[in-house]
Amino acid sequence: MAREKIVWLATNTCAGDTNSFLNTYNPDYRQIVEEFLDLCYQDFVMAAEGDVASGILQDFATGPAGSFILVVEGSIPTAAGGLYCVLGYRNGQPWTAVDAVRELAIKARYMVAVGTCASFGGPYGAYPNPTGSKPVREIISRRVINVPGCPVHPDWIVGTLYHLARYGEPRLDEYNRPVLYFGETVHDRCERRHYFESGIFASKPGEPWCMYK
Repeated sequence: MAREKIVWLATNTCAGDTNSFLNTYNPDYRQIVEEFLDLCYQDFVMAAEGDVASGILQDFATGPAGSFILVVEGSIPTAAGGLYCVLGYRNGQPWTAVDAVRELAIKARYMVAVGTCASFGGPYGAYPNPTGSKPVREIISRRVINVPGCPVHPDWIVGTLYHLARYGEPRLDEYNRPVLYFGETVHDRCERRHYFESGIFASKPGEPWCMYK
């Protein structure tokens, strides 16, 4: 089966979600990109730069619809015409993240916001927000699959992308998060849950009881 093409844009981000993706263990990163996913563009790990890199994005932006999954890591700055985040140059002009996301979203098969910043704004979108940063869902009108985390767990990234590539869109919750990973909380699965139910709480770190308080 052909590998699904992935275009991964890193916008206003600390790169924590990229590092998380690189730390995927089983399967590891090399196996993922050699056997399952075709990582065509990723700002931090690709060898291409300059016009070569911009050309890759341009080819996807002007190419056939539905041929790739667009992954966005980081919030999208909108102030100053988007100039707080420039991915490259096109025809001698800055190609801003906000423009690239909007153009590529039209052609993408699926849209995935990876990490809390891309999903909900995160620290970059917090007050006073001088860059006018926004989550992906406020930049485009189509459905965005949110996979939040700061950084997001490696399995959640890989699992979501693999599900999209092989089985289509997973069941989502009210925040457009995959129920597969966000259907239960840590509290639901906590090995100390019985202490919570019994009202037995730790008063300091290191104690074996429920840490809720």
